[in-house]
Amino acid sequence: MTGTGTAGAYHAGVLRALHEAGVRVDLVAGRGAGAIGALFAAVDGGQRLWDKNGLWKSKSVASAYGWRRPLVVAAWALAAVAALLCVPLLLLAAGVAAAIVAVLLALVSFSSASTAVTSGYARLIDTTFAPAALPTIVPRLVVLCLVVAVAAIVGSAVLNAWRAPSRRRAMRRSLWGLLGAPLTAQSVMDRTAAEMWNLIRGAAAIAQPPRSDLGRRYVDLLAENLGQPGFRELLLVTHDMDARRDVVFGLLADGQRQRFFSRNVPAGRAAEAFDLAGAARNHLMDALAATLAVPVATEPHLLSFAAEGPWKGETHRACDRPAALPRLLEEAAAAGAEQVVVLSAAPGAARPHELQAGRTDVRGRAGEYLAASEAADLRDALEQARASSRFAAVYLIRPAHNPIGPFDFAGVYDERSDRRSTLAELVDRGYEDAYRQFIEPVVAASGEKITAVQS
Repeated sequence: MTGTGTAGAYHAGVLRALHEAGVRVDLVAGRGAGAIGALFAAVDGGQRLWDKNGLWKSKSVASAYGWRRPLVVAAWALAAVAALLCVPLLLLAAGVAAAIVAVLLALVSFSSASTAVTSGYARLIDTTFAPAALPTIVPRLVVLCLVVAVAAIVGSAVLNAWRAPSRRRAMRRSLWGLLGAPLTAQSVMDRTAAEMWNLIRGAAAIAQPPRSDLGRRYVDLLAENLGQPGFRELLLVTHDMDARRDVVFGLLADGQRQRFFSRNVPAGRAAEAFDLAGAARNHLMDALAATLAVPVATEPHLLSFAAEGPWKGETHRACDRPAALPRLLEEAAAAGAEQVVVLSAAPGAARPHELQAGRTDVRGRAGEYLAASEAADLRDALEQARASSRFAAVYLIRPAHNPIGPFDFAGVYDERSDRRSTLAELVDRGYEDAYRQFIEPVVAASGEKITAVQS
């Protein structure tokens, strides 16, 4: 499962179709929003994703990847400053309108009414611009709003510095926090953790534990039930910015585990492959937070490695890498996968006469670049996988048309269909595409061949 942001909704619809069709899946792997689908599918919890009250159809998901709160406060404060500075212009416009009305009334012989309009406006100006009124109030309100804007941004920087685990990172994060990282993945991370806990705790009414404890409970649940119906091996891929290499977190069955994590690679396997069933069992939620961190758009996740590991307790910055699909397929092959089904919300390449107007909003424009990059990466990764003969078969499930960008959690207006598309529709589209592109032509066809051979 590959994609950023809203791509997770498409993955959920496909997972539902595969679940209903009884398709046997031995291993699930994901990057970006695909990590969410992989985590739930690995423990037979996909219903928490596609249900009407699940993660991708609930109303709370509309706030995912929202603007950072300090930036929102600062923006509203600056908007208030602009509105206050426009008060004199509005009074000038009102004066022009009053003069026009007075002239029209004088032309139709309503001299008394014309005089009343002009005198009324003159009294308004005298009252408004009295020494104790507008000339005093507006500057004070402007200064107050500017103070609120500056305090919101500086306060956020100080808070980030206080929370940082090291002095060096505190200094860098405080300076970056003044202007950078406009979006936050906190809401989608909180919602995912809540759904994971609802899945793990079952019917017991127990308060949600800290995320580190939640991750350990998830790992224990999956490790104890590997090989049972509905439980699958797991792979997650993220990127270590400080080490400049991809990082793989996996939980595999005993038959594949030792060979997978001890593979000989020039760069050193121990520094980039971490066994969730071993010492890295505390890093599951770190891996999820890192895959949900979009480069530049959000803050990277600070991942503190174990002291006994290859990084000797260092804290690295980790985030998603949108072009990591080839690495994801490589790791799936190393884990023993012989056939793979790739799920992507990126539509195919455009044809002539399909140009559309570019998005004018910041989130939409960033999403366009991200979606185009992921579509190109998907093409290259599939060609590389098929040319290398690494797999016996490679299948692809993707939408023919998807107007919803990576950050359009509240839906978006689709110019080509002249209507608004929602995230719930993207879940249903994934469900339909899975049947049309994979289950009916591949799974059903395979069953017909088996029946023919037996008869």
